[in-house]
Formats: sequence, C-alpha cells, structure tokens
Amino acid sequence: MPTAIPIDDPDDPRLFAYRQVRERDLVGRSGGFIAEGVVVLEKLIRGGRHRLDSVLVADKRTQALAPLLDGLPADVAVYSAGQAVMDAVAGFHIHRGVLAAGVRDEPGLDALLAGLPQQALVVGLAGIANHDNMGGLFRNAAAFGADAVLIDETCCDPLYRKAIRVSVGAALTLPFARAGSAEAMAERLAAEGFDLMALSPRGATELDEVDAAPRTAVLFGAEGPGLPASVMARARSVRIAMAGGFDSLNVATTSGIVLHRIVANGRRGGAL
Repeated sequence: MPTAIPIDDPDDPRLFAYRQVRERDLVGRSGGFIAEGVVVLEKLIRGGRHRLDSVLVADKRTQALAPLLDGLPADVAVYSAGQAVMDAVAGFHIHRGVLAAGVRDEPGLDALLAGLPQQALVVGLAGIANHDNMGGLFRNAAAFGADAVLIDETCCDPLYRKAIRVSVGAALTLPFARAGSAEAMAERLAAEGFDLMALSPRGATELDEVDAAPRTAVLFGAEGPGLPASVMARARSVRIAMAGGFDSLNVATTSGIVLHRIVANGRRGGAL
C-alpha cells in the first residue's frame, strides 16, 4: 500500500479537502466528495466509477486497514492522524476513523442511456430532497439489480457524504445522471423505449398485478407531493395495498418493496 503520511497538525494544508466536512458538504465541493467508513471506502476502491484522491485514517486503524489500503493506486495519498487531530480537521468526531476524498466522474444522460442493455431496469427520482431517503433509494436500487438511476433537477446530491453512507456505498457504484425536470426525465425514458411505472397511493393498479416489461423505469416522487400530475398521466400508476386507514410509506421503503416485486415478476416472466 502507499506509505501512510503522518499528520500531527490540524492546519496542515494537505488535509484541506477534509476541513470542516459538514459545512463544506452543504455548499458543495466543486466536483469532489467525501466518503466515510470502511465499507464505503471498499466500494469506492473496488467500484471503479470515481477517482480516489486521498484517504485520511485514524492512526490506530492503519494496520487493521492495511489489506484494504493495499489495493490503492500508488498515487493516492494516505494520511494518518491521531483521533484528536482528525476530529479537529473534520469539525466533528469521526468515530469510524476513515475518510476518503474522491473526484466525481458522472456520465452524462446521453452516455448513460446509450450504455444500457436492451433489457434494463431504471429507477427515476423526482423531488427527493432528503439525503437519508436518497441513500436508501440507491441502496435498494443496487440491491435489486437496477441498471441506473436518473434524478431530476430538484433532487439532492447522491454523492453528499450522508447519502453515500446511508447507501452503504451504492451511490458510488451505481451509474446515475441528472435528467432535467421530472417531465423531461419521463419523456426521455419513454423515447428510449421504457415502460414507465409511477408509484402513488392513488395508483390505478395494485403492485401484485404488475408485469415488468423488458425495459422498465420505476418512478418515485417525494413523500407528500409525490410525482407531478403530468408524469403520472403518461405512466402506469401503481399502488401498494395497505391496511385500512393508512395510505403511504417512506419512499425508500416503498422502493424496496416495489423493486423486489418487479424483479421477481420479471424473472418469472423472462422480462428482466
């Protein structure tokens, strides 16, 4: 592995990318992102989608992480610092003891769609502003074999540190692209031959009755407002049956149920 560089000064300029993580996450990182935790670092190293710039590790964890860090390219800097220094740099206690600075490499919408197979499952997201939900949606999309995620212009950033962490690194490995407005996203997916399936508590069809097409795009909106009416009008609207007096689920929970059912139905029918 690259030789760990010891750091004992929180103001060391080599740690600029890690300074005051929370505040800088909120205003954006000019093409960069911060990943946190061993599992996420493993996804980042082995996923190959985004370039890893450097790693900051608590000195007490360096030896234990040696097998993972051995897989780093020689030009990736590994910094080792005491817990107090690490916390001072980040601005909060880094109890996982591992941070990594990466450079995002996102395909454009055209390139992403052109690279999809003839049989494909895509998740489309509109108005997802909560990073926990975004992370959960990516985690479920990866778990059930979605080929890509499209997000509209109002969604939060999947590569925000908390979204990456909640996704257990799936946001770093699953291809995604922004697709303009929700209406533009639906229009483009339809033009690419995708059957559009829109989730809503008022959906016309029960999930149990849905068959997956060879190219299926499942669309999820924010809790509360849901998907725009114009998007619902051009898609098959689908609902999940629930007990009386209750009509909605958390959007990430919904995605897990729906994707599992679509994939299971598709496999039985040979569509996906």
